[in-house]
Amino acid sequence: MKNQPRPAIPLIPEYIDPYSDFGFKHYFGKELNKDLLIDFLNSILEGHKVIYDLQYGNSERRGPQHKYRKTLFDLYCTGTNGEEFIIEMQRAKPLYFKDRSIFYTSALIQEQGISVKPGWNYLLPEVYLIAIMDFCFEDSPAEQYLHRVMLTDIDTKQVFYNKLTYIYVEMPKFRKKINELETAQDKWLFMLNNLNKMERIPVSLVKKEFVKLFSIAKVGGLNPEEMTEYQRFLKVERDNYSVAEAYKLEGELKGIIEGELEGKLEIAVKLKTEGMPDSKIAEITGFSITKIEGLKIN
Repeated sequence: MKNQPRPAIPLIPEYIDPYSDFGFKHYFGKELNKDLLIDFLNSILEGHKVIYDLQYGNSERRGPQHKYRKTLFDLYCTGTNGEEFIIEMQRAKPLYFKDRSIFYTSALIQEQGISVKPGWNYLLPEVYLIAIMDFCFEDSPAEQYLHRVMLTDIDTKQVFYNKLTYIYVEMPKFRKKINELETAQDKWLFMLNNLNKMERIPVSLVKKEFVKLFSIAKVGGLNPEEMTEYQRFLKVERDNYSVAEAYKLEGELKGIIEGELEGKLEIAVKLKTEGMPDSKIAEITGFSITKIEGLKIN
């Protein structure tokens, strides 16, 4: 299923886009809004794990030496029992996204063995990577929007190791309407997909977390410091969009020129085959006489 791109960012958006880096952290990355993140994650985990509290942690990781590649998460949290959570919001599809997921969790796992006593017994905490994707995997079933991935014995189909979990949510595949929402997960995914279209919260979605989410959604509600940061973010987004459009236009022009060039070459070869003088062919096609002379004809 092909991902349908979202429309370009409006000049003055009314609502903060939850799929943007600023928006995701505005809604979920602040201590003041920790209750929103906990409620959202519990809806995604569907009872496989229940989160009662979280502590925000450093989103930047380095290897054992300074020269090692730096790892930067969107959000990193720890649970009350030492569980580690990486929460990622991905708007555009990066290269090797699955490999990137493995690399991210590996950074956390490897960190456990740094600066520990010689008697360490290799006991590891639970590690979860939860990715909210505004694109789709190319090889996943058309109707499956949530994927829960663990190390599994492929013969017995039993979980081999239950302390490393990857959860991917393909948001473009979630197309339920308001009257089809049944679970807490349904309602959260619906809110994320439709927050910028709502004038008010539907009655069936009125609960304290969604009321709070909606209350902080409007751009006009940002304080001066947040507004400065938001304007900075918009500038980066618009600059990136402008550069992408320029590359796209350049590619289209290059394709047209190459197509025209190929067409002119075919014409030149045909005229040369028919015996037209090289000087006349050069005049018609715009090629140099040297190039005409070098054309091979059958």
